[in-house]
Amino acid sequence: MLCPKCHSIDDKVIDSRLSKEGNSIRRRRECLECQHRFTTYEEVERIETFVVKRDGRREAFDRQKLLLSLVKACEKRPISLEVMENAIAQILKNLESLQQHEVPSKLIGDRLMDQLLNIDPIAYVRYASVYRAFQEVGEFIEEIQSLEKQNR
Repeated sequence: MLCPKCHSIDDKVIDSRLSKEGNSIRRRRECLECQHRFTTYEEVERIETFVVKRDGRREAFDRQKLLLSLVKACEKRPISLEVMENAIAQILKNLESLQQHEVPSKLIGDRLMDQLLNIDPIAYVRYASVYRAFQEVGEFIEEIQSLEKQNR
């Protein structure tokens, strides 16, 4: 590994630890030339996933974009960032299990709706209103009524 200070490639690993999630390894290294200590992370190389939009466009999957839409739906709700991060992790795990290079945006939206349904009904309706492009108040009422039926 290239030392960030002196650019030597000679180093030794001092410590290795598995991350909390178990998806990466943190390594503390020491340069044998200048004794500078630095940290590196090792993780599994993932195949890039592309999202196929409703209009047929394709774009690289962006975890941050998914998180931002979840944060927006949960705005001003008593939901911690940790809960949202766990929901995103669950969605990603589900998508990875499909082992597909291209995933329809509808599938991702449906998975996010499933997560929101378990997290918070208000956030669920907020997200549904944008995701399903509600045009009238009646569509909100129908969605809320279907939620009430599910909770019985």
